[in-house]
Amino acid sequence: MAQRRPTSFDIAALAGVSQPTVSRALSGNPAVSEDTRAKVLAAAKELNYAVDRNASMLRKGQSNTIALLFFEDPTPDDTLINPFYLSMVGALTRACAAAGYDLLISFQQLSADWHVDYEDSRKADGIILLGYGDYLKAKPRLEQLVRQGTHFVRWGAALDDQIGTTVGSDNEEGGYLAGKHLVERGRTKIAFIGTADDTAPELLKRYRGFSRALDEAGLEAVARIDAHPTQEEGEAAAQKLMTQRHRFDAIFASSDFAALGAMRYLKKQGLDIPEDVAIVGFDDLAAARLSDPSLTSVAQDTRRAAETLVDTLLAKIEERAPDSVLLPVELIERKSS
Repeated sequence: MAQRRPTSFDIAALAGVSQPTVSRALSGNPAVSEDTRAKVLAAAKELNYAVDRNASMLRKGQSNTIALLFFEDPTPDDTLINPFYLSMVGALTRACAAAGYDLLISFQQLSADWHVDYEDSRKADGIILLGYGDYLKAKPRLEQLVRQGTHFVRWGAALDDQIGTTVGSDNEEGGYLAGKHLVERGRTKIAFIGTADDTAPELLKRYRGFSRALDEAGLEAVARIDAHPTQEEGEAAAQKLMTQRHRFDAIFASSDFAALGAMRYLKKQGLDIPEDVAIVGFDDLAAARLSDPSLTSVAQDTRRAAETLVDTLLAKIEERAPDSVLLPVELIERKSS
């Protein structure tokens, strides 16, 4: 005969408390004293009692799931996902597991109704947004999420007209560190590669920080060439710098992949990196460490980013009012500069 599974009533009898007290203690209710909670936990351990978290969440009307929504980005392969966001998936999965949540990963086309309420459909208790394509086109949908009362947090730039709660890196400080580094290396003719307008707030902040560093040195960027974060667009941007006859001795690219593409093109033209042209990227992806020469880059802490995204979303789910978070960045110097 199978052994009967212990219940909360069994724990109550062993601990000498009521069954409602057991429920409150196991759910972390702050009204339960630490001594009582310790007795309940000890009794539960003695009886080999395991909390049925799914049943608990069902009673509360929760799915115990967080939805991670990716959005399509221009990439050279079929993923259509920004490589930096892919680097965060493992850390996000671990952060959710540590918090006792499952992670539902979904890929969204920008033309789709991704603003449909995941909470009403019971798919997830909250949403983490990674990317949104053109920010100006995404704003109405973000505003709708706010109106719906959806629990969501997005990875991106903190803005004056903030829509919802944001977690992101200090992009402006990162751009400043990159520009200052190149100036300190004696470079005076520095070009910028990357989109720098209101459609891409993170990249615009990187450009502003870079420009501030140059301004402090009495310099201006010799050119600004638009480029999405792909090697192909970085290569095309470097080609434009050459064909438009800009004189440059350094490049700050707003992404590692654009920087690597620029490096590849310049090396094909017989230029030495960094002797002729110093190059700095942004993101510190694995490819930056493996390139030849290895790429100097502004590093974003993906582990801390993932943990902060999950913690901030859980605070919203629990009806607390978390602030947006700005995470520090670090310049990692390598051989390309």
